[in-house]
Amino acid sequence: MEWFIVKVLAKYNYWVFIILMMIGFYGIIAKNNLIKKIIGLNIFQTAIFLYFISLGAVKGGTAPIVSEEMIQKGYVYVNPLPHVLILTAIVVSVATTAVALSLVIRMHHEYGSIEESDIVEKSKDQGMAWIKENP
Repeated sequence: MEWFIVKVLAKYNYWVFIILMMIGFYGIIAKNNLIKKIIGLNIFQTAIFLYFISLGAVKGGTAPIVSEEMIQKGYVYVNPLPHVLILTAIVVSVATTAVALSLVIRMHHEYGSIEESDIVEKSKDQGMAWIKENP
C-alpha cells in the first residue's frame, strides 16, 4: 500500500490538474450565472496551462542554449516550445475573457439579467412576439 501512495504523490501535478479541471468544468456546466460560467472557464483554462507546463518540465534540464560544450557533454535541455505555446494561450485566454465579459454586459443591458435561465426565457418571449407580429 505504501508504494501506491508514493506513486500517487509523485504525480501530484497531474492530480492538481485533474482537480482544477473538474472544478472549472463544474462551474461551466452547473452554474446559471454567466459571470460564474466565465470564472469556471478561466479555471478550466488554467488547469490546461498547468498540464502543458508540467509536461514540458525535464528533471536536470538546462536552458536551451546550445553550444559545442553542451553537445559534446550530452546535456539534457528543457524544450521551450510548451512554454511559448502557453504564453500564447494565456494571451488568447485573456482576450476570450474580455470578449465574454463584454457580451455579458451587453446581455445585461438587453435582458436586465445575467442569469442564463432568465435570458433564455426572455428571448423566447421576444421571439414569440416577433413571430406573432410577422406572420
